[in-house]
Amino acid sequence: MSFFFIFSLLLPSHYHCAEVYNITPSQPLAHGQTLVSSGRIFELGFFSPNGSAKKYVGLWHKNILPRKIVWVANREKPLAVADSLASLQVSSNGTLELVDGRQNSIWSTNTTIQVSLSNTSSSVVAFLLDNGNFVVKDLIRSVQVWGSFDYPSDTILQGQKLGFDYESGKKNVMTSWKSESDPSTGKYLVGLTPETPSQVFIWINGSTPHWRSGPWDRSKFIGIPDMDDRYGSGFTLDDDMMLMQGIRKYFYYSFSDNTLAYLDISSEGVSKLMLSESGKDWYANFSSLNNPCDIYGACGQFGVCKAFESPICKCLKGFVPKSDEEWSKGNWTGGCVRRTNLSCQSRTSRSVSSITKKDDDWFKKMTMLKVPDYHEFVVNSLDVDNTPVACLKRCLSNCSCLAYAFVNKIGCLVWSNDLIDIQQFSIGGEDLYIRLAQAEKGKGKPIKLIATFTAIFCIMILGAMVYGWHRLRANQKRKHLHLTDMIQSSRDALREYIGPSDLSELLIYDFDTISTSTNSFSITNKLGQGGFGPVYKGMLPEGKEIAVKRLSTSSGQGIQEFKNEMLFISNLQHKNLVRLMGCCIKDEEKLLIYEFMPNKSLDTFLYDPTRRAVLDWATRFNIIQGVARGLLYLHHDSCLKVVHRDLKVSNILLDEKMNPKISDFGLARVIEATQNLENTQKIVGTRGYMSPEYAMRGLFSEKSDVYSFGVLVLEIISSKRNSSFFIHDQQLGLLDYAWNLWNEGRGLELVDEVLSDSYSSSEVMRCVHIGLLCVQDNAVDRPTMLDVLSMLSIEIVAGPQPEKPAYTFLNPVSQPQPHDHVDTCSTNDEATITVIQGR
Repeated sequence: MSFFFIFSLLLPSHYHCAEVYNITPSQPLAHGQTLVSSGRIFELGFFSPNGSAKKYVGLWHKNILPRKIVWVANREKPLAVADSLASLQVSSNGTLELVDGRQNSIWSTNTTIQVSLSNTSSSVVAFLLDNGNFVVKDLIRSVQVWGSFDYPSDTILQGQKLGFDYESGKKNVMTSWKSESDPSTGKYLVGLTPETPSQVFIWINGSTPHWRSGPWDRSKFIGIPDMDDRYGSGFTLDDDMMLMQGIRKYFYYSFSDNTLAYLDISSEGVSKLMLSESGKDWYANFSSLNNPCDIYGACGQFGVCKAFESPICKCLKGFVPKSDEEWSKGNWTGGCVRRTNLSCQSRTSRSVSSITKKDDDWFKKMTMLKVPDYHEFVVNSLDVDNTPVACLKRCLSNCSCLAYAFVNKIGCLVWSNDLIDIQQFSIGGEDLYIRLAQAEKGKGKPIKLIATFTAIFCIMILGAMVYGWHRLRANQKRKHLHLTDMIQSSRDALREYIGPSDLSELLIYDFDTISTSTNSFSITNKLGQGGFGPVYKGMLPEGKEIAVKRLSTSSGQGIQEFKNEMLFISNLQHKNLVRLMGCCIKDEEKLLIYEFMPNKSLDTFLYDPTRRAVLDWATRFNIIQGVARGLLYLHHDSCLKVVHRDLKVSNILLDEKMNPKISDFGLARVIEATQNLENTQKIVGTRGYMSPEYAMRGLFSEKSDVYSFGVLVLEIISSKRNSSFFIHDQQLGLLDYAWNLWNEGRGLELVDEVLSDSYSSSEVMRCVHIGLLCVQDNAVDRPTMLDVLSMLSIEIVAGPQPEKPAYTFLNPVSQPQPHDHVDTCSTNDEATITVIQGR
């Protein structure tokens, strides 16, 4: 394998080819050519930013537009845009070098390799890895002599490190571009601090703080409240908290799935983490500056910034503005000063035993904060108890200690410097205890005279209030008992259907609330109709939008559906499954309350001639992947092994970002993990989506859902319904038609014509291939959803070939007449099979 790898790298590339896979002494990278990674994920070449008159060598993701440059070689020494003879080459001494048309060196790696009889420059190859690292390798010694990951520009990619190594003196930092059209070094720098625990900072001109992340707690930066702190979230910081001065510290990230990502710093000083799950476009997962409070020290020393209040800056308790005039003008950077000196400042000594004295300092607790800068980490050792109480004692026994915090996963942090860059969040954050003088405990409370007057006034009006209060209390009690009875009645009714299942976590709504939220189930609020019954849009009193399923009294399968929905969705949690918020039962009324999906179901777009253009290929591919992830969770990763049994286009809901969520678990069944097939006497489902073994013999398994998924994939690609598509001349349904196209190498003809040429040919052919594998007649031949997700993630070079489908549904009602070529008219989904034809 090593020989094959070396041999493949040494293969010469043709000069006339626009793409090359390596740079060798005999094959430089010329103007007009690009260097491509083996998986065709990254690309390197010449570029001119925003049409400027200067030219650079840069690196970007190959398939995502608009192009984002993630690394620049010659950012300080541009080429002239008219210089078409410039090239990137491996020089005679093994250095990778950029030369202009006159062969003047513009930039190089400065990695001279010792040349000997057994080690010549011809063994040096430069190539691009699929993680975006541009490397130079000596193939004879099998060592990497240089890599772009060690020299970041304004971006770090997955696996690339931000930090430092004191032993080698190496520092990896990000530096912004000077402007959007000038990649030279700008004024913003991003790096990791040497303190323990470390923080990420954005500095202006390398020294003035602009933004900071807060300390690292082994899973996240605590100054970023919405940062993902789950195990395996992808973020890592090599930072030994037991060492007060780390020798080396590095922060990096890497996501386990096929998500592409980059973290950069803009020329305006904003750092963003951008993700692409579809491989076609970017969306922001994180931004460093979302409000004025994110600016470092926005409220100065001893000030706290609250972005959700006006004005945003206030002094901490016990402190007053340093300059009332400046604060009245909205200039808060001068900060605040202490109103009353600490009692310990007038003493020459301090002991732990003194903490019980009445005139001692005390600590005011503040919650949901971004803790201040300049923390000191109290190292846990044998003689230091690592508890909140020990942290308090340590701070109280030291007069220079102004505040402390005991942070989960970190331990004790204390502050001796002026407290700066404090922000109060609406969610998340940490508790901070601020040291104040004893005299501050009574500040701000009403004086005794006012309290006395208030007491007399209350006594005077108390008699007048007693009667009304009792009446109000009685009414409230009756209403509360009525509501409690209704909720308990709902729980009792639920137990009647579900049995001894745990309902403690289930939210029960009263019927009047739901009726009011849906405008008494007004026809104007109706979203759709299913086998269970109608679905209505509602608005709860707190302003949250909901979708309400109302069991139709004429629905023969509604009771069992209701039970299934309660048992399954309430126990299953996945981003690609719809979320059940609660339920309601009153007499004959049975309601299920879900999160509201603003884009309704997939069929409202896919089969609407005026709306299906909204579904570009990136959106369709994302929907296919999302549904596959949801099914994998049901079949493999959830606490229950669930077969959905009614997967179809109308049961795929779309959120505000067009992300798919599988819904309607009314027909779902749990099967044992050790069983492959279940049998049922009652065959229910939707025509066109049921597998042969289920429709013919009542046998179902996870491969039944795989079959439905295959139909779904082909429908998403073509925007045609399997149940109503028919080519009369050839007696072909959608599955046969798709197989014939694929077998003849014309699979791209299946693509919906509204997409024109704006799609990835390789992804479409991959999806057609997967869809046909999933709809094979024999369940054993179909892949599992784990196989499907794997095939969706990588190019299928060689694999199983699908057999021609021999099983189909024909709709006798909508079957085309002889003069019709293709019938693609819409038909209603059916809950029972009317005609089954095998051929």
